[in-house]
Amino acid sequence: MRLELGVTADKSRLPYTFDTLDDDQENVLDQRAYKVALLIPMCGSAGLWAPSCIASAQVAVRELNRFSGISGRPVQMIMIDSAIESETPVDELVHTLIENGSIDAIVGMHISAVRQRLTKVVQGRIPYVYTPLYEGGEHSNGVFAIGDTPPKQLGPAMEHLCRKFRLKKWALIGNDYVWPRTSHNYAKAKIASLSAELVFEKYLPFSCGNLEKYVDQIGGSGADGVLVSLVGQDAVDFNRIFGALELHKKIVRLSCAMEENGLLASGEENLQRLFSSASYFAALNTAENASFREKYHTLHRDRAPMLNALGQSTYEGFQFLSSLMEEGGGKWHGARESSSCPVPYKSARQSVYISNSRNTAPIYLARANGVIFDEFEKIQ
Repeated sequence: MRLELGVTADKSRLPYTFDTLDDDQENVLDQRAYKVALLIPMCGSAGLWAPSCIASAQVAVRELNRFSGISGRPVQMIMIDSAIESETPVDELVHTLIENGSIDAIVGMHISAVRQRLTKVVQGRIPYVYTPLYEGGEHSNGVFAIGDTPPKQLGPAMEHLCRKFRLKKWALIGNDYVWPRTSHNYAKAKIASLSAELVFEKYLPFSCGNLEKYVDQIGGSGADGVLVSLVGQDAVDFNRIFGALELHKKIVRLSCAMEENGLLASGEENLQRLFSSASYFAALNTAENASFREKYHTLHRDRAPMLNALGQSTYEGFQFLSSLMEEGGGKWHGARESSSCPVPYKSARQSVYISNSRNTAPIYLARANGVIFDEFEKIQ
């Protein structure tokens, strides 16, 4: 396996990286390659997701290249930093790469604020597969959102926790961008429908620091449940402070974006009564996940990053892209949410894509136990 960081064929430095998997593959940078831009955060609050996203995508690329690649061409992965904090504007870079014919497709695992910027420059010129959970409602030409959305992921989880713990007062905290705000609007309607009360709501810039003040305010708000929609390191910092204050003794935490990397960084002493809702967890005992885990650990062995939903989604993104081009060919042009043709694709979560607002993957509510999620309950 070879990883060439920021190096092109002429050795010039660029704000992206090439990844190839097989040293015996001749001239990986040739004109035949089907070049897929993997857009992931490599710095900032969400940067802790990068290793597992890259590792999972590598499994898909190796798998595809052992057969016919994509559209009969070997797949080359080009990694681009799509962190909101990145020095190089990702939308400008992607526009240039498309104009130059340097990329054929995008697989994106990044926040929704970046997706909204990118759709304005991609404009359906190449297929764009968006893989993580998100707020829903993506209708742009050529954008295929395959992640979980609040009606499936958040609503049933809130209902379940309200029944189980008799929650009556909720706090909401998240980063200040579209996904937390839209998801929390959904959550507020759900709180009202459950005859519960909203007692705290706050939106924070990325890496703002001074979280102690807001965690303390949540502790004093009377909340018995808190929905945490902070991203990456901000969520980790929240959990550490929450645990140090022992707020788990009176408040249940729910997150739709907390994954196994975040648990590991938070520390198991800070994770009591923390729940996550998602369609994928590393420890899920399904045939599909067992097959994926075997391929993942066979490739990466003892250097494998922690498996998690956001990382696994990049594996799905490449598999979906392959199926889209095989099943739909050029028909992806102009496709949007109203697309009537389901695209079956290989996944670790039993998923079949139907449209930008629906997939068939079951949703689980999981509880943090140490630095893993278990006690899975199927809620949707």
